[in-house]
Parts: sequence; structure tokens; C-alpha cells
Amino acid sequence: MQLQENFLNKVIEENISVSIYLLNGIKLQGNIHSFDQFVIVLNGQAPQLIYKHSISTIVPSKKVSLSQS
Repeated sequence: MQLQENFLNKVIEENISVSIYLLNGIKLQGNIHSFDQFVIVLNGQAPQLIYKHSISTIVPSKKVSLSQS
């Protein structure tokens, strides 16, 4: 879970927009506002609560550095 948390915290801190692909093929775009163990809140055209179990892939709009320095 630590890698997931590091990635999500980084895109929130750096205000990086993301594309979230759901298992059913739907693509959602916006900025991640917050998350917990089960859900992600995405701010796009309208705020959306997305259950993590429905997510296939999260693609950031630019490179995200996960190195710990």
C-alpha cells in the first residue's frame, strides 16, 4: 500500500492531473483531491467518488518522481 499512497500523495501535492481508466473502459479526467483505503475523490467537471476496486489504471499527465530523498 505504501507505493500506492506515495503515488497518490505526490499527484495531489504537485497538483498533477490524471486520467483514471475504469475496468469497464470509461476514462475519467481531473485532479485527485483525496483518497482513503477504499475510494479516490476526483475533481473534474464535477467531483466524483471512485471506488478503487473499479479502477484499472491511473495515468498522470506528467512524470511523477517517487524517489525518496
